Amino acid sequence: MQSNLKVKIIAHTPQPEKIVASAAKLCYSSVGVDDIMENLNEENINRFLKMLMDLGHESPIEHISFTFAAEGVSRTLTHQLVRHRIASYSQQSQRYVKLEQFEYIIPPSIENIPEAKKLFIETMEKDQEIYNELSNILFNNHYERLIKEGLDEKKAKKTAEKMAIEDARYVFPNACETKIVFTMNARTLLNFFSHRCCNRAQWEIRALADEMLKEVKKIAPVIFKNAGPPCLKGSCPEGAMSCGKMIKMREKYSR
Repeated sequence: MQSNLKVKIIAHTPQPEKIVASAAKLCYSSVGVDDIMENLNEENINRFLKMLMDLGHESPIEHISFTFAAEGVSRTLTHQLVRHRIASYSQQSQRYVKLEQFEYIIPPSIENIPEAKKLFIETMEKDQEIYNELSNILFNNHYERLIKEGLDEKKAKKTAEKMAIEDARYVFPNACETKIVFTMNARTLLNFFSHRCCNRAQWEIRALADEMLKEVKKIAPVIFKNAGPPCLKGSCPEGAMSCGKMIKMREKYSR
């Protein structure tokens, strides 16, 4: 079964831009902790945030975080996502969740070629068949052994199934759909968008990054106003490996 990308913010720091402004206020004025949140109207908040961004003083934005839930993403994507280490991740386990019919992600380059798509889907269906066969073989083997070792029927079934799917999952491809919840602070997000919104980023994680950016802009528009690939603010750091589409990228992220 094919799957479509879906990402949403399920939690975030309340009043995020006010929190960041209060931290900046403490850094750059003589205010004490009792008055740190006083007189922070929209004008003052925007002023503090603009000052932070202009100075490149990003540590105060670490005080706010966003928790995302994503589904319709592949294991290929999550292998890249978890490389962003200043974050927390909780991913659907293939050790504990038996996939009776796994969903999968089809790359656009394969989707657009009928014969390639046909071969791809046939391979996914075969993987499911083999997973099911392996699960059954391993389950029977473990169950019989556990019964002989003296476990009761209920405990033997539960343990045997977990052990079976733990090893049967090795046949699943990188295309296998997964679900993940992850939390990043705003500074990590800016770094994430800088790398993953780039036109040279892998297509699937770039699509995820674009959707995430749309969502955080609704909540903290000033902080994420200029978020995106590095070419939005200057020359492309990729040098000779640049995609050469800087103007189009600036138009895309200025919307």
